[in-house]
Amino acid sequence: MKKKLVVLGGGYGGLALINELLNKGLPNDIAITLIDKQPFQGLKTEYYALAAGTAADSELRVAFPQSPDVTLALGEITSLDRTKKLVHVTGHDPIAYDYLVIGLGCTDHYHGIVGAAQYSNSIQTFQAARKAYTALNNIAPYGTVTIVGGGLSGVEMASELRESRGDLKISLINRGPKLLGGFPDGIQNYAAQWLREHDVELLLNTQLERIEHNHLFVEGSDSSLETDITLWTAGIQPVELVQRLDADKDKGGRLKLNKQYQLQSDPSIFVVGDCASLPYAPSAQVAGIQGEHIAHILLAIWKDKTIPVEPIKLRGTLGALGKHSGFGVMGSMSIKGRIPRLIKSGILWRSKHS
Repeated sequence: MKKKLVVLGGGYGGLALINELLNKGLPNDIAITLIDKQPFQGLKTEYYALAAGTAADSELRVAFPQSPDVTLALGEITSLDRTKKLVHVTGHDPIAYDYLVIGLGCTDHYHGIVGAAQYSNSIQTFQAARKAYTALNNIAPYGTVTIVGGGLSGVEMASELRESRGDLKISLINRGPKLLGGFPDGIQNYAAQWLREHDVELLLNTQLERIEHNHLFVEGSDSSLETDITLWTAGIQPVELVQRLDADKDKGGRLKLNKQYQLQSDPSIFVVGDCASLPYAPSAQVAGIQGEHIAHILLAIWKDKTIPVEPIKLRGTLGALGKHSGFGVMGSMSIKGRIPRLIKSGILWRSKHS
């Protein structure tokens, strides 16, 4: 009987792992089951464009691997039984595993702000980005959109929406004094200048207290900010299944792992991507590299070879300011303008066609 490798989530990490196993030669005694709630991978780094209406959802779909060695199970993962090694999925009998890879990504983190989950729009999932697009598309001319969170997602969302809807009043709220925390000062200033020049209002050092329908309340203020739509890009956390999992976690709720990306208490479970506690900010790039490394580790285990030690080497970070400008950090070098935007577009093309 074949051993069962079950992969939870067909995102950047899960697909990188499966594709690497297929490319390197999957042993004959291993069968792969991929479990996901949708029948394709969504290119999550581009969901801001889907919400803004500058990219069709068909452009952001990547087909899952077509292989006799990969079985696809579509449905919502409801629970994980680590004792019996079973995954419970809506519409399916319990799915057994010998090896499990958790690559379920993240969900919004609302930091205890009252009403944020109820009254703001997310772009964390394909379905949420579609819903945000519908809401934005239905705003009357000269309406108001407020984006909460001045990190990479918030900046890209604000710039893309500006190019999509030049009539809208767009505000970007950030609780810190600068946008793009973690980026060099030159990049932070460049992005802020671009947004201001394109009539995006920046509300820095602004901490929200609560959100209600069409109103945002700021700490220390008696008045509220009026808005037609609120978009939330102000933080992430592991998905609910991981939140409920009884295992050691870091302060961000991510699962602590050993050097082989296995749960410290259960070596049959590997974790890839946003749910993994790593010394890097969560990103598609990190998840993809980690997924390939886990594939190499599994192949070594199955073939009884020495487990490789492969450090994660990041190639850099890129961001978009609309379709014609961008920014990035490549090693110690900051780049701004059209070149990083072209590079980002090239990476997206490769992701869709590789």
